[in-house]
Amino acid sequence: MKVKIEIDCTPEEARAFCGMPDLRAAHEAMAKGLEARMAEAIGQIDPEALLKSWLPGGLQGFEAMQKAFWEGFGQAGGGAPKGGGGSAG
Repeated sequence: MKVKIEIDCTPEEARAFCGMPDLRAAHEAMAKGLEARMAEAIGQIDPEALLKSWLPGGLQGFEAMQKAFWEGFGQAGGGAPKGGGGSAG
């Protein structure tokens, strides 16, 4: 025997039918608090200090990172590009 029941209702109606609480107000309060904390944190970010932490050697650190990426891509693709990644022609 096969029984098929199809219920057409909104998520709010389903929660109410199953006796689940409506957490919309709590969710909105948490979202507002998170948004306020993120806005405060963004205001305290120093772009120069952030860049220095990402690239401790300045331009040399960026070049080393770029070289490592090219080497990794070359190994994944079956061979490293010659001449710093330029076109061979």
